[in-house]
Amino acid sequence: MSKIPLDSPEAVRFLVDSFYEKVQVDPFIGPIFTDVAQVDWSHHLPKMYAFWESLILGNNAYNGHPFRPHLIVNQKHTLTIDHFERWLQLFTATLSEKFTGEMAEQVRQRATQIALVWNNKLEYINNDSFMES
Repeated sequence: MSKIPLDSPEAVRFLVDSFYEKVQVDPFIGPIFTDVAQVDWSHHLPKMYAFWESLILGNNAYNGHPFRPHLIVNQKHTLTIDHFERWLQLFTATLSEKFTGEMAEQVRQRATQIALVWNNKLEYINNDSFMES
């Protein structure tokens, strides 16, 4: 299959579906989604379509708080930089395998920013000094 541009809702859905196929079988982060978060994929995937469509296409499809579920998961199983790095590896591999063009590179950069910022937020929250103040 040839690479496609990341420029439509259909392409975004293809990105999300292809990425989460990798996540579900990944031995490191797959269990976080299936066992810890107990993700209902029929509920989660439409939210992810909307989230990424909003970022990629600017269509304001997503209305929510994307960081909040990560806080809840983190209370059950501490998320570390290793989890975010693996998420990013799978995401960027999906982009490289399936997509072409400037938007794919912009999305890779945005995903990198999200992974770093969310990891930093959770590190701060997990730090004992945060709990003492």
